[in-house]
Amino acid sequence: MTESSVDNIIVRPARADDFDFVADLMIRALTPFYDGDHYAHARRIFDAHMAGGVDYVGQFSAGQHMFIAESDGQPAGVIHVVNKKQGTVKISPLIVDTAYRGKMGVGSMLLEYAEDFARSHGARQIYCTVAEPNKKALEFFIRKGFRVTGTAKDHYKIGVDEHMLYKQLVDEAGFDSPNISVVPFNESQHADGARALILSQTSDDFEGVDDSWVDALFAGYRRMESGDVNVKFKIIFVAECNGQVVGVAGATPKKGQPIKLMPLVASSEAAFEALVTDLQGLLEDYGRKLYVHLVPEPWQVVCLQRHGWSLEGVFPGGYAPTSVVQQWGISLNKEGVPMRKMRIKRPYYDAIMSGKKTLEVRVGYNSIKRLKAGELLQLETGHTSGVVRIKSIRIYRSFADMLAAEPWQQIVPQAESEREALRLLRKIYPDHKENLGVHVIEVQK
Repeated sequence: MTESSVDNIIVRPARADDFDFVADLMIRALTPFYDGDHYAHARRIFDAHMAGGVDYVGQFSAGQHMFIAESDGQPAGVIHVVNKKQGTVKISPLIVDTAYRGKMGVGSMLLEYAEDFARSHGARQIYCTVAEPNKKALEFFIRKGFRVTGTAKDHYKIGVDEHMLYKQLVDEAGFDSPNISVVPFNESQHADGARALILSQTSDDFEGVDDSWVDALFAGYRRMESGDVNVKFKIIFVAECNGQVVGVAGATPKKGQPIKLMPLVASSEAAFEALVTDLQGLLEDYGRKLYVHLVPEPWQVVCLQRHGWSLEGVFPGGYAPTSVVQQWGISLNKEGVPMRKMRIKRPYYDAIMSGKKTLEVRVGYNSIKRLKAGELLQLETGHTSGVVRIKSIRIYRSFADMLAAEPWQQIVPQAESEREALRLLRKIYPDHKENLGVHVIEVQK
């Protein structure tokens, strides 16, 4: 990549005369957290960079590259990136000189440069590790959208744990991504589709999931009004797309207030994402945490981690001799200012974050009716999220009534007329959903 600059800071490929700076920086920054010869480490990765990225000893490395941040001609920081053969990029390490930490955004520039480098090489993911005592570095990467995936005890130094973090670089589709709604189960409308999806998604990994098991699930749903955990009542939600059931979640409140999700199935990544995102708000009145048993696909693991779930246990052969079931969980009791999640298409998300769109329109699902002015709202679009505050909420009988009172440009900024805005809204929400009432959520960053 070529040189990048902002104000008086530039990021450039490391040169031969940068070695002393790099070695000194690595020794000072890494010694408190890692054992080993940091000078030799610096020599090895620096030489690989200077050799055109060729790594003669790394089995999975497709190239090693080092970049220097420079302020007014003085080196201020370094980032070393490893282009992996698996389509990922590792940061190892990113260090800002103590004289520049917390100033001028040196670390942010280096990380942005590394992410651009990774994308230019077709990487789907960028990752790193951070020593647990290095709180500032951990906060920095989390603030930049990295997710903590786990912790290794006493990893590179006795007494120092190591956090593993990653960030997805490949994002989702735009306006043409599917419109999926998570709604309460209606046995007369959803039973056949839910049954077929449950049996097709779970029977291989969970012995005993058959028609009689689904019958028992639906019977538990009919006991929901009892509210008695001792009768194992079920709360069921389905994900709908174009009138079809594309996801099912059955929730069982337990003694002590955990809630078990069984099943949690979906026919697509988008449907699974919809359930994982919306269930936290839909079930918060029924317990203090959610947990689920499943045999996840890699993309499901990514989704769960992205939404704050943690791996709590592994059960080899627990449900079938050949399956390894994992338990994932998440707490529903968040301290501080309440924050709810809302899924949104990427172009609308970008418009809100840029200030071009200040009004988000939804129909009156129970989860939407619970929103209140003053609350924080975490907007989720694939691997990207951002927080806004709800300034006010206004409710209308129909889209037509709403557009007669609200500026359509702030609702559907890509539309060229009020008529087109109405058409796009009704494409997302058919008549029976519009009849639930139209909620205009005014937001501010």
